[in-house]
Amino acid sequence: MTAHYRRLDVRALHRAGALSAGWRGGWCWYRRGAKVAEINIEAGEASIRLRYTATSNGERKHYDYPVMLTRTGCNYGGARPWFLCPCCGRRVAILYGGAAFACRRCYRLAYEVQRETDTDRAIRRADAIRARLGWEPGILNGEGGKPKGMHWRTFWRLRAEHERLTGGAMQAWARQLGIVGARLDGLRGRGG
Repeated sequence: MTAHYRRLDVRALHRAGALSAGWRGGWCWYRRGAKVAEINIEAGEASIRLRYTATSNGERKHYDYPVMLTRTGCNYGGARPWFLCPCCGRRVAILYGGAAFACRRCYRLAYEVQRETDTDRAIRRADAIRARLGWEPGILNGEGGKPKGMHWRTFWRLRAEHERLTGGAMQAWARQLGIVGARLDGLRGRGG
C-alpha cells in the first residue's frame, strides 16, 4: 500500500521552491516529530537529481540519478510541474521511495481505499460524518447532539446518512457473524 512508502510529491517540492533551477538542499521525512529519512535534491532546468543512501537486507547502497520534469499549462497562466517516472516514463505527481523512487504502478501499489470492503467504506464514511458532527469516533459509540452553528436541516441530513451507513455496516457484520456461527455449529455437529 502507498501508505508504507516514502512519498516525494512534486506539488510540495514546487511550493517549497525546490524545483527552481539551481536549488540544492535536503528533503526530510518525519514520524512523530523525529526525522526518519532524508534525501538530497539538486534542481536543474528540466530535471532534479536525487542523492541518497538506502539500506536493503542490511546492505547500504548509494543512489544518484536524475528524475525528469515536465510541465503542463494551467487555464489561468503558469505551468504545473510533473515528474516523469524514472522506470516507466509516465507523468505523475508522486514518486514512492523503495530502492529507487518510482510511480505507484511500477511498484504495483494500491491506495488503502482501493482495498476496502463495502463494510469498511461505510464505516469510514460514517466516522467522517461523526467527525463533522463532533461526535466520538467509532460507529458503536453513542450519538451526540447538533454542533453549534450547524443548520438543523444539515444536521438531520447528516444524521440520516450516518444511520444508513451504520445500519448497513451492522447488517454486514451480522451476516459475517452468522456465517461464522453456522460454520461453528457445523464443526460442533461433526465433533459431537
